[in-house]
Amino acid sequence: MSTISGIEKVLIANRGEIAVRVAKTLRQLDISSASVVHPHDAGSPAALAVDEACTIEGETPVSAHLDAAQMIEIARKIGADALHPGYGFLAENADFAEAVIEAGIVWIGPKPGTIRLMGDKIESRRFVAHLGVPLTPSVSREEAPETFAERAVDEVGFPLLIKASAGGGGKGMQIVRTREDLAAAIELAASEAKRYFADDRIFAERYVDEPRHIEVQILGDHHGNVIHLGERDCSIQRRFQKLIEESPAPAMNDPLREKLCSQAVGIARAADYQNAGTVEFVLAPDGEFYFLEMNTRLQVEHPVTEMVTGIDLLEQQIRVAAGEKLVFSQQDIRPRGIAIECRI
Repeated sequence: MSTISGIEKVLIANRGEIAVRVAKTLRQLDISSASVVHPHDAGSPAALAVDEACTIEGETPVSAHLDAAQMIEIARKIGADALHPGYGFLAENADFAEAVIEAGIVWIGPKPGTIRLMGDKIESRRFVAHLGVPLTPSVSREEAPETFAERAVDEVGFPLLIKASAGGGGKGMQIVRTREDLAAAIELAASEAKRYFADDRIFAERYVDEPRHIEVQILGDHHGNVIHLGERDCSIQRRFQKLIEESPAPAMNDPLREKLCSQAVGIARAADYQNAGTVEFVLAPDGEFYFLEMNTRLQVEHPVTEMVTGIDLLEQQIRVAAGEKLVFSQQDIRPRGIAIECRI
């Protein structure tokens, strides 16, 4: 018998490590677990970790896991009460979240409108600018495509970073240090954005040399409560892909930590954020920090936060989605020790 009212069975719309991780928490909560399994993944740990493995069709596992209609049809067929998207694939797809909700299935994630707002890097920057959150100078190509390069030089200056508005994972990102390299970088960033995210919108922002990448784990419920669970340092990267994540961040003192985490909570509260999410910042060598983006999902590096806080973020995601209030306040969050995650 499930320990969470209204949720007896959850479909995990993902594969690999995160599917195993979600299944583990579901088992602890006495909630039945089901996953979608492509024939290429038959016998995988993710397929064996759940109570029910459902075949999903597609030319490749990736194409199958991007098939939103098939995901929802499987959820209906097996009588799933809720769906957990994991990370990657459809996790930050607002249209998919809306379709899940319209099908009468509980979406274990933030509201579609919040995903749409904060998942768009250009729109999210505009949003937080009105909140008074520090931002690096930036210009968007969609505002005036024909003058984008010149505006990037005049209003942003070098070094600058060309970024895709949609997606993540370092795709559609180019560091530019000279005017001579700008045109090629713009073309490459736009083409990558189009190829990976079917959205060629790009923008330029000031690139902070020797930055630290700091992100704050936040959690909000449906009752207006929003808290943070400390920060993670994700500065060690290769090709904009995170390799090492650590909590707490070693380069921060308590006053800076309090200021940065408070900004993250303020952003989340203003966006009416519900469920787990992450607000990311760039920390400059001089101690100034700037909003980078918000990830409207659980992140790969969530276990380091779980280890120092003792809070199961998957469990909280499910409880929040079921309409429960957070049972702890900000004062209850007292991280202990240090946790490091290495991606191989």
